[in-house]
Amino acid sequence: MDSEPRFAILIDADNISDRYVKIILDEAANSGVATYKRIYGDWTSPRLASWKNVLLENSIIPMQQYSYTFGKNATDSSIIIAAMDILY
Repeated sequence: MDSEPRFAILIDADNISDRYVKIILDEAANSGVATYKRIYGDWTSPRLASWKNVLLENSIIPMQQYSYTFGKNATDSSIIIAAMDILY
């Protein structure tokens, strides 16, 4: 049995810059294995374009979350549901 800790890294693209991803992934790698690497956001938005190369370089799966309204936390809710699914 593998005793190395496993991590799920679920990122809210609306709340973090792509420049911090390497730091986060390196820190997780120091402690275990990131078995899930997902990032949530509205990928139709031009403001997330800078993430494209970062996702490819780090094997992070983009998860589409449309911005149906302003000021709501649809992305946060999607991340919570995903975390519960992973735990289950």
